[in-house]
Amino acid sequence: MWKYEKKLQYPVNIKKKDLKMAKYILTQYGGPAGELAAAWQYLDQRYTMPDDRGKSLLTDIGTEEIVHR
Repeated sequence: MWKYEKKLQYPVNIKKKDLKMAKYILTQYGGPAGELAAAWQYLDQRYTMPDDRGKSLLTDIGTEEIVHR
């Protein structure tokens, strides 16, 4: 089980905009091969699992991916 706390792991202090890096980060999270796509794949695949243990495992992995991204 996980607990959501809206708190940054490390302090962030942005002094200068870097649009190239921002585009790269957004691609990693939201692109076709990004983290969010992987999380949704786990959650979608749980419906095809033949047993409850497999469904539970994919549900746990998918929700963890979404929470930590």
